[in-house]
Amino acid sequence: MFEPLCLIGPNGAGKSQFIQVVAEAFQLLLHAAVPSEERAEGNPDLQFVIEYAIPVHGQEAPVHVKATRLAEGRRRPVVKLAKKIAEEWVECDLNDPQTVTLLPTKVIGYTSGANETLSLPFLVSRGGYADEVGRRALDESKGQGAVPDTRLMLIDYGTHLEVLVANLLLGSAEQRVALLEDARVQDLHSFRCIIQLAHSAAPKAPSGRPGTRRRKGIQLTAELESYLNQLQRCATSYHHEPGTDSYAFDFLINGETRKAFASFWSSSLELYAALHKLAMLNDLAIPKTTRERFRRETQQRKFASRLPEPQDEDKVFRFERVVFNASGVHGTVDYVSLSDGEHQMAQLLGTMCMVSFPNALFLLDEPESHFNPQWRVKLLTNVLALPTAGGRRDEQGRAAMQDGILTTHSPFVPSDMPKERVFIFSKNAESGRIDVRHPDLETFGTTFDAILAECFEIRPPISEVSMTKIETLKTSDDPQKIQEGMLELGDSVEKIMLADRVRQLQRQSKQ
Repeated sequence: MFEPLCLIGPNGAGKSQFIQVVAEAFQLLLHAAVPSEERAEGNPDLQFVIEYAIPVHGQEAPVHVKATRLAEGRRRPVVKLAKKIAEEWVECDLNDPQTVTLLPTKVIGYTSGANETLSLPFLVSRGGYADEVGRRALDESKGQGAVPDTRLMLIDYGTHLEVLVANLLLGSAEQRVALLEDARVQDLHSFRCIIQLAHSAAPKAPSGRPGTRRRKGIQLTAELESYLNQLQRCATSYHHEPGTDSYAFDFLINGETRKAFASFWSSSLELYAALHKLAMLNDLAIPKTTRERFRRETQQRKFASRLPEPQDEDKVFRFERVVFNASGVHGTVDYVSLSDGEHQMAQLLGTMCMVSFPNALFLLDEPESHFNPQWRVKLLTNVLALPTAGGRRDEQGRAAMQDGILTTHSPFVPSDMPKERVFIFSKNAESGRIDVRHPDLETFGTTFDAILAECFEIRPPISEVSMTKIETLKTSDDPQKIQEGMLELGDSVEKIMLADRVRQLQRQSKQ
């Protein structure tokens, strides 16, 4: 069961900053409890107190947890975790494996644009993972296995094809329909991906001990080498160019292709993770000085900084072409011909399909920003109706609990949620502080007009140019001028009031 909270309010009201802080807090908790998965502290100065309830395997009722990170005196902030037992808080040992069950299985950040604020803790997490991959690639002699995945997972426009392809290859037929029906395409037809390890933009192989350099360009861990081999074995055809150590894999999608992928990856999430790990190598095509500058500015929390995207031809990994089956004269449609809204719908629903296990925490920043009004109305309906693996069930067969926080600027989502789960954010003009409150009215089932008035003080719900025209007509004493102006207006309560104004003026003229 997916039960999100909704943060609504104008731009600059602190909604994105709030979910960024939530992501940073859980990153710090995970870094303290499972440093093998979360290797870096995103915001070492952050202090917080968070209380939440989380289902735990083998217990009927959710466990009430309090997580804190506070500075005591002049000491550095310390992470503590406690659970409530018989109305008493009992501190947990962060080194106890059972403590990890009190933390989210995944923290998924989603942004539809270039939101550096929300992205920051996830990019720090990614950087820690990438550093360990680089060290492992240069020294496989230690015999270490795969690098443990991070628990923080960022989904943005740069990952859209990884999400979509993974779902359309290993998702169920029902899931594929759910992801593509609004885009009016039928299924994945074919795609090509390119991997180039010794391209001119990629770093050269470092000097090292004899036998440690397996490739002349980017060195891969055994895990990444296995993904390369598995893609080759799943491909309909492929070509290898030794000079640049480049691979072109072509896939024509049918039942046998899906069987091949399923023999190596057990779920769409596993396949997505493999593709994303290959895509993270694209950072190596960015000049080292740029990467170091970004790392420094991230540590200094300069939010305007963002790691640039390399040109397609310079990327270590990229999708060169993705084609769908579609009805019509040509019978196929290229991915780039779909709209931003269609891209976003497939990406958002694909993410929810992949992450169908319990205790995932979703942080969604304006997930419906590119949707048309009809799709916005159906957002929660589409998410809750998704056919997910196992029907979002836990090990005991109960509905898998998932929580989320989403931000929005529109009234559509709050109309599907009770006011206890809706928070209005606004910036206090005098103090500069962020004020947060529940709506005074019940939002569930409330009209969009009422929510706009409550959350944005838009009364009436009419745009400014036309409202200025209406206000001008209201002050006129010439009934003929008002009637002529009314001919330009659509139906509204304000137009009815103008008609009443005309009748009053006409009666006064006859007296």
